[in-house]
Amino acid sequence: MIQGRDGYGMDAGTGAVSGEDAATLWPRVAEGLRRDLGARTFDHWLKPVRFAEYCTLSGVVTLETASRFSANWINERFGDRLELAWRQHLPAVRNVTVRGGAAAADRATALSAQPLPAFEAPQPVAANPALLGFDPRLSFDRFVIARSNILAANAARRMAMVEAPQFNPLYLCSGTGQGKTHLLQAIAQDFAAAHPTANIILMSAEKFMLEFVGAMRGGDMMAFKARLRAADLLLLDDLQFVIGKNSTQEELLHTIDDLMTAGKRLVVTADRPPAMLDGVEARLLSRLSGGLVADIEAPEDDLRERIIRQRLAAMPMVEVPDTVVAYLVKHFTRNIRELEGALNKLLAYAALTGTTVDLALAEDRLAENVRSARPRITIDEIQRAVCAHYRLDKSEMASKRRVRAVARPRQVAMYLAKELTPRSYPEIGRRFGGRDHSTVIHAVRTVEALRVADSELDAEIAAIRRSLNS
Repeated sequence: MIQGRDGYGMDAGTGAVSGEDAATLWPRVAEGLRRDLGARTFDHWLKPVRFAEYCTLSGVVTLETASRFSANWINERFGDRLELAWRQHLPAVRNVTVRGGAAAADRATALSAQPLPAFEAPQPVAANPALLGFDPRLSFDRFVIARSNILAANAARRMAMVEAPQFNPLYLCSGTGQGKTHLLQAIAQDFAAAHPTANIILMSAEKFMLEFVGAMRGGDMMAFKARLRAADLLLLDDLQFVIGKNSTQEELLHTIDDLMTAGKRLVVTADRPPAMLDGVEARLLSRLSGGLVADIEAPEDDLRERIIRQRLAAMPMVEVPDTVVAYLVKHFTRNIRELEGALNKLLAYAALTGTTVDLALAEDRLAENVRSARPRITIDEIQRAVCAHYRLDKSEMASKRRVRAVARPRQVAMYLAKELTPRSYPEIGRRFGGRDHSTVIHAVRTVEALRVADSELDAEIAAIRRSLNS
């Protein structure tokens, strides 16, 4: 047996690869990973990794990085990909593990393994707990940009740069499934890459509220406040869930003020613009509107098609005809999440049953998805339909006129708005000339009672609903 470094060697009779020979493979393995994962992801997580040892008996490759956090993250997120990459060069590999920490850092310094070619000198990845649970796939590189989201995407990139942004806070608003969470994660990961020692906190507004309440009950408010105010970048998702919670709003207001004063960065998302958030204190609305409010609109046809083709490009072994792509683009218009969900369902069914993906399969397996993905009715559409039925100008929906010929159709429109949309009474009132929520409640109850007593009115409302559904 010819002994190699760390006790591993190459058997002269069998030609088994030694630990030292395996070390020479790591640069080639790393180059392949950099191509597959993309330069940004590789440079951020895998560039600091170094080869440690290879056991010919167990088939285990051990790699090292400077911190335990980085090692745990890499094992969790890239473990399978590392094993596959190693087996392409060394089929005997059974497992790949990454270790980290002070001891590993010392050993990595002492190792004389061949450095990675064409890469810059590695910088240790900061053990940033804010990145735990982040998905490396949700990066700026994988965010498809079009007219509907270009403002939000470019503003998010600016927020993650080394230079201070021109606007702060950044407020991203859109309906569900349009990419807000993708941009939040991309901001955090790019910011961490540009600021390795930064303190980054991403949490939902609901979690903010629960932690605030828990801190109050546990008498631990000082620690809660200190943790948030220590953030260099605070990202709050789904702000609409703190609506109406006065004490939580007050604490959030103070947190924003302290972060802004200290020159820290804040990104907030919600399902509507600040002005449409009901029950939010005026001072908080002013802070949220004081930076940049960037809307993400419903995805256009071109964007939906490009997203599908981007996903399919990552699966070269899967054949999806253009007719199926067109079918998905046509029927899933509301948001990206529904579109991707439909594509995943179709591909999973085909893979698990051995069925060829074609238009017939898409129409059969996605019929229920298509029904649930139909665009929701809006208050504006309801107002137009009611005015068309009663031959009124749409401006009458917001007017102060109380004559029966105007007031009754307006009440019908309010009733249908409550029945057919998820909007609250105050939101509906605002869309009808800024009326109070009690006015909307009265209109809904009045129409409900009239539908029982007045068959003609009931038939009119049914006709309006049919026109909206069609």
